[in-house]
Amino acid sequence: MSEILPEVLIVEDSASLRRIYTEYLKSESIPVDVASTIKDAKSLLGERSYSVVVLDIKLPDGDGFEILQQLTDGISNTSVVVMTAHGSIGKAVDAMRLGAYDFLEKPFDSRRLRSTVKSALALARNRAGADHSFESSKSKQFHSFVGASEIMHDIYELIKRAAPSKASVFITGESGTGKELCAEALHRQSARSDGPFIALNCAAIPKDLMESEIFGHIKGAFTGATANREGAASMANGGTLFLDEIGEMSFDLQTKLLRFVQTGIVQKVGSNTDEAVDVRFICATNREPLEEVKAGRFREDLYYRLHVIPIAMPALRERGDDIMLIAEQFLRRFSREETKAYEGFSAPAESVLRQYSWPGNVRELQNVVRNIVVLHQGGIIDVKHLPPPLDSFSAIVKASMHKTLAKAPRKRKSSKTHSSSLLATCLSDIRPLAEIERIFIENAIELCEGNIPKAAAMLELSPSTLYRKKQSWEAV
Repeated sequence: MSEILPEVLIVEDSASLRRIYTEYLKSESIPVDVASTIKDAKSLLGERSYSVVVLDIKLPDGDGFEILQQLTDGISNTSVVVMTAHGSIGKAVDAMRLGAYDFLEKPFDSRRLRSTVKSALALARNRAGADHSFESSKSKQFHSFVGASEIMHDIYELIKRAAPSKASVFITGESGTGKELCAEALHRQSARSDGPFIALNCAAIPKDLMESEIFGHIKGAFTGATANREGAASMANGGTLFLDEIGEMSFDLQTKLLRFVQTGIVQKVGSNTDEAVDVRFICATNREPLEEVKAGRFREDLYYRLHVIPIAMPALRERGDDIMLIAEQFLRRFSREETKAYEGFSAPAESVLRQYSWPGNVRELQNVVRNIVVLHQGGIIDVKHLPPPLDSFSAIVKASMHKTLAKAPRKRKSSKTHSSSLLATCLSDIRPLAEIERIFIENAIELCEGNIPKAAAMLELSPSTLYRKKQSWEAV
């Protein structure tokens, strides 16, 4: 029978704690190696790879961040769980930013260690499996998200890494970018997926009722409180509490929320009894949270408690080809609902959808497609079917393209002259393709007087591709 190799390495200088942690994991049939110093850990990591490293930050011969940096800087599927002493939350946050999977604050019980390590093992195995097929990982859908752009795959990967942890997540982004979808995906990917997901929109609830909505109330607590009521915090026990538009919460209520975040204790309005609940906090805002802190509208200490793992949702205009993927998905869905037969979008209509700035993001695109499906009979969707403001925008795009063509006519002779200067006549003249591409793109932008959407249309590229290339050139 072949030997089962350890999947977990515990790096802890205390011999008694090493034995305790090892026994905790052995009860789950998880094979373990142990190391007491950075030197021993490096030696073991040099011999073989581990799926999970449970790492103490303070070690006799140095700082555990050295091991963390080594694992996160290299090409590794190892998930790192850091252990920190009570009161060292700042160290844990630093570790998460460096790429740690999760942190455990000492002292912790066997259940916490086992659940964290099992989640980390699952993530490490998923990563290893994904490496065998890179293309398959470039899926067009992730939970409720639709999108295959590079920027969205970065979001998917961040969600996968953050989900199994209990660390608070702070989601930012413009209205309509999918912040609640992100929160739901975090919940579904987590070990709490069997528990409740409770979402509360702080902007949709009157401020004088917000405390009762979060913490609940007892009968007679205020006028209209005719019965006891559970709050969102209690309903989310064992699961996830999502506070959307948290910037709308009053400053006084932020103080009570901070106590809840710190202690896990809630108290219903009108009650003197404390109740312990176990929830994972996810919050979101369409504002810039640090600006709210500086303006005195958001508590700084609450911000740092909640802003452990930030996720910034991209605007739809930054997502390139995702615009059409999402539009086509909405078209299929609404066509079924309205029992109409649509075949897709014409090339001119698609061009308008790609170039429009979408200030309302995915929510606006959803409304546009629903409008088209409801008001028309089916077939191919053309520019004439687009509702306001896309109808007037399409006229601007068309006029701009005609103007550009008139100012820069495509003449065969000049084209030959320009292209001949780029063709190599000997081996030493051959230039990198990326350099040639940059020359053509910058030339197109110049001819379009700096109008990137027009240049993108002429080059038959999406505007987001040109914006991304320009940013990469300017960063060098």
